[in-house]
Amino acid sequence: MRQAGRWDPEFNRLRAGLSFYEFSENVDLATQASLLPRRFGVDAIILFYDITTLAVAMGLPFVLRPALGPVPDRPVRTVLDVERLQAEPDPERYHHIRRLLAQVRAELRGELPVIVFAGAPFTLATYCIGTGKDLLATRRFVADQPAVWQALLDRLRTATIHFLQTLVREGADVYQLFDSWAGLLEPAEYQQWAQPHHEAIFAAVRTAPRILFVKECPYLEMMTASGADVISLGTRHDLAAARRQYPHLVFQGNVDEDLLRTGTPEQVAEATRLCVMAGGGQRHIVNLNHGVDRATPVGNFEAYVRAAKETDGFRSPRPAAGL
Repeated sequence: MRQAGRWDPEFNRLRAGLSFYEFSENVDLATQASLLPRRFGVDAIILFYDITTLAVAMGLPFVLRPALGPVPDRPVRTVLDVERLQAEPDPERYHHIRRLLAQVRAELRGELPVIVFAGAPFTLATYCIGTGKDLLATRRFVADQPAVWQALLDRLRTATIHFLQTLVREGADVYQLFDSWAGLLEPAEYQQWAQPHHEAIFAAVRTAPRILFVKECPYLEMMTASGADVISLGTRHDLAAARRQYPHLVFQGNVDEDLLRTGTPEQVAEATRLCVMAGGGQRHIVNLNHGVDRATPVGNFEAYVRAAKETDGFRSPRPAAGL
């Protein structure tokens, strides 16, 4: 979740004014970007690319626009638009991601696990139709074009399974499914547009640990029933209570990224220590409730990782610190 990104001066130096897609499709640069957080002591490396990478491989170009995020070149509007998208794109169409995975693994030599990811169908579909996190606009589209919407979700689900199976087969240690905007949905919408696709993807791609991330999702019971091995919590959830209620699952979270951006290093360290305590030292990945904001001070990031690894009072196996 933006381990590497604009908050890091070394990342900005490396990117040197290139557009996002120019930068991310340059395998050598994306490899260096992916590995930048290693110097802070994180316990896993997430590859540097975007959830729209898969849509691009399916045949829908995107541009990344300031303040707007990923914008499709030709927003999906009809069933024919959906049918033009390749349901199982040739892996050569995302060859740069496969090469990135190979290069990062070669650089790490087993030192750290490598995490890959994909956008869940609901969130990726909102970008394909050009609405993004504007939920009202998404609802209007669904009301006007229900058949197009359902066809798009189904096609994205098939492509996501194919994409993740390929990356896991080629060496990814873990994968994370991002449904960033699904936490804004009403329960019935979540059950219709998000949950079935989470379950289908996790059931189909079972040969690596599976993480589900839904930003500040209120539907913990549905998340835990998705088939994921790891559930990412927001700050709205009580980590200790979740661990007691679901002893068979691992939880990820839940330090507030707003605090990482606005707090002092001392405040960040204290919040991280409390998080580690709530996690109990096992079945817990120390993480944020969302990605690292571009305005986050480097010193706060350093304090966060350091506190996760050095919290006093723990002699059991240390939890991982990741983003």
